[in-house]
Amino acid sequence: MNHWKRLTPAQIKARVFDALNQNVDFRDPKVLGVPASHLDDKVFYADAPFLKDAPYLATLVQNPNHIGLHTTGSSEHFFAGTQALEREVIRVLAEDLLFAEADSIDGYIASGGTEANTQAIWLYRNEFMQEHGATLDEIALVYSADSHYSMPKAANLLQLATYPVAVEDATRALDTAALAQVAEQIKAEGRKYVIIVSNLMTTMFGSVDDTEVYVQAFQSAGLTFRLHLDGAYGGFFYPVSNPQPTHDFRNEHVSSITLDAHKMLQAPYGTGVFLARKGLMHYVHTGEAQYVEGQDTTLVGSRSGANAVAVWMILMTYGPHGWFEKVDILRRRTEWLAKQLDEQNIRYYKAEASNILTMRAEDIPDAIARDFGLVPDQHDNPSWYKVVVMDHVTIDALEPFVFSIKDYRSSEVS
Repeated sequence: MNHWKRLTPAQIKARVFDALNQNVDFRDPKVLGVPASHLDDKVFYADAPFLKDAPYLATLVQNPNHIGLHTTGSSEHFFAGTQALEREVIRVLAEDLLFAEADSIDGYIASGGTEANTQAIWLYRNEFMQEHGATLDEIALVYSADSHYSMPKAANLLQLATYPVAVEDATRALDTAALAQVAEQIKAEGRKYVIIVSNLMTTMFGSVDDTEVYVQAFQSAGLTFRLHLDGAYGGFFYPVSNPQPTHDFRNEHVSSITLDAHKMLQAPYGTGVFLARKGLMHYVHTGEAQYVEGQDTTLVGSRSGANAVAVWMILMTYGPHGWFEKVDILRRRTEWLAKQLDEQNIRYYKAEASNILTMRAEDIPDAIARDFGLVPDQHDNPSWYKVVVMDHVTIDALEPFVFSIKDYRSSEVS
C-alpha cells in the first residue's frame, strides 16, 4: 500500500481543517466573483462550537464546490485544499485497491453509481464517434440481464441500442451461447463498436461477470470494444474479499471502474466514484464551460467537496488492514446465514466471498419477507428475496429471521 495509511482521529481532523484553510473563505470581502457561498447562516449555524471537532460537518458548512476534474489539468483554485483530498482518494482507490500503475488513472467523486456508469458510457460513445467517425447506429451497449437499471437509463439518455445478455438461472453466470448470439446480432445489424459493462457484484445477487467471456466473444466477432466494470456495489468489497487480476486495472481490457461509497463504505448518500485510465476523459470535455477554471469533463458539473472529504475520512480511519477486517466480518456473517439456510433446505444463491445471499421466493413466505425487510427482485411477482449483510446486519439481527424460517418449516412438516 503506497498511499492508503491508517490515521488517528487527531491526524484526520488536522488534515481536513488544514485543507479547509487552503480553500476560499466566503467571508473574505475580496471574494466577489464566485457564484456560491457558505451554507445560509440564517438556517445553518456556522459558528456552532462543536464544528471545531467535526471536520465533515465543518466542510458541509464551508460548502466547497468540486466542479470539474482534479486529477489532470487545472481546477478552480478557490477550493484547492479539499481538491487535494479528493485526488488522494482517487489515487488510493485506483492504485492501492484496484492495482493501477502509478499516476495512470483519472477520476472524481460522483453522485453515485448511476452517474458513474453513465459517465463511462458517454465517454466511450464519444470516443467511438470522435476517433472512428461512428454513428449512433453503429454503437451497441452490452450488459448482463442482472445489471443495474442505470445501463438502460444511460442508453435512453445517450440514444444507444442495448443488448442484454441472458444469465444462467442457478449460477447467474453469463450464458455464453446467448452472448455469442448477441455478438452475431450486433454484426448483422451493422454495428461495429461495443461498450461492455461487466458486473463487479450485482445489486441483487452479488454475482460477478467473467470479463474474459466478454473479451473472447467480441474479439472473435472482430468488433471494437471498451470494457467498463460496474463495481457500484462490489468495488469496495470484492477487491478485498476475493481480489482477481481480471477484475481490476491489472486487466488491460478494463478501461474504467465505478464504485459507490454510499453503499459498503457507509458514506453519505450521493457519493459514488468514477475511475478511468488517463487519456480518455478528454472525450467528454465540455469546452463551453469557459467560466470554470480547467473547464469540465464530468457529467454532473458542480458537486459537493464534502462528499470527497467523507470518503477520505472513512478510508483513513480504517486503513487497509482495518478495512480488510471489516469485510472479513461481513463475509463470515453471510457464511453463518448460509449454513443456517442449508440446514433448513432453503434454496439460495451466494457468490464466492460475497455478503449478499439471495433466496428463492418460493421458499420464503411473503409475511416473513415483509417482516424482515427482504428485498425482492421485482415487487409484482418476486422470484427471489435477498439479504444484504451490511454493518447493522449482525448475527443477533439474523437469528430471529432464522428462527422464523425454522418455525415455518416445522409447521409445514406438522
